[in-house]
Amino acid sequence: MPGLEDLYREIILDHYKNPRNRGQLEVPPAVRADGHNPLCGDEITVYVELDGDRVARVAIDGQGCSISQSSASMMSQAMTGRTTDEARALLHRFKHMMSIADHDHSDEPVEDIPLGDLEALQGVVKFPVRIKCAVLAWNTLAQALDSAAS
Repeated sequence: MPGLEDLYREIILDHYKNPRNRGQLEVPPAVRADGHNPLCGDEITVYVELDGDRVARVAIDGQGCSISQSSASMMSQAMTGRTTDEARALLHRFKHMMSIADHDHSDEPVEDIPLGDLEALQGVVKFPVRIKCAVLAWNTLAQALDSAAS
């Protein structure tokens, strides 16, 4: 389906060229987590500000390839406004989608959460070395949420 692949490529490039929620948040009230992919040099800092159990704001900072930066931008949009439980469920759902080639098949059930534009990143599973690029921001978000909960 070349038309769909072109659309997905455009979504990824748009998020790379025009990243959403770029910048930093004041710590505290936000929590900060840093992620690094030593294989390719991608670096991500994720800031999460909670309002009770809801993700009020997410900001991303860092540098890296188009996949890691686009995924971070898309993740920041997808998480804003969700409860922490919803955020963790979406995190699990996204990582499950990316695990097709990562052999990280968990026995935990995966909620059927619509991914919307995040599905554009599913094409990355064709390139196993790039999966770590796509999930870097998501793993870093998980660290931030864990830090906020403790």
